[in-house]
Amino acid sequence: MPRDAALHELFSVFNFRVEIQVDGVSELVCKGGFAECDGLEMSVAPKTLREGGNNGQQIHLAAPVSYGQLTLKRGMTTDLDLWDWFEKVHSQGHRALRGDAEITVMAADGQTEQLRYQLSRCLPIKIKAPALNAKDGLIAVEEFQLAYEMLSIKRGGNN
Repeated sequence: MPRDAALHELFSVFNFRVEIQVDGVSELVCKGGFAECDGLEMSVAPKTLREGGNNGQQIHLAAPVSYGQLTLKRGMTTDLDLWDWFEKVHSQGHRALRGDAEITVMAADGQTEQLRYQLSRCLPIKIKAPALNAKDGLIAVEEFQLAYEMLSIKRGGNN
């Protein structure tokens, strides 16, 4: 079986796909799969005002949106591009290097796209290697975290 076909079969057990693009590092810094994805969130803390003389009512104003931090756990990839991006961002002269990520949720058939989360201006903030063993030749990532500046959702073809 060709290496690409074997990797596709291996990564197909994950029901979502993670792709991260970073100019200046590689075309896609993430070409693998992760077992868990957490932190896709948006929240607003409303600003509450009270009108003078009206003690029975509050006025809530929408405040700016804040975003979570994406955490990817137990991943496998075919290269060291995530590590390279992390190192490059945290070296002198590259602190403004940001990426854009897409998390695509797949249907049970593994082919149909259900939903796509688009994260803009991502910054890698943590990368952790797993315990080492000699099971296979893939590059594993125990945990990868990134902060993002904006989150949008795109519906899949069936929605």
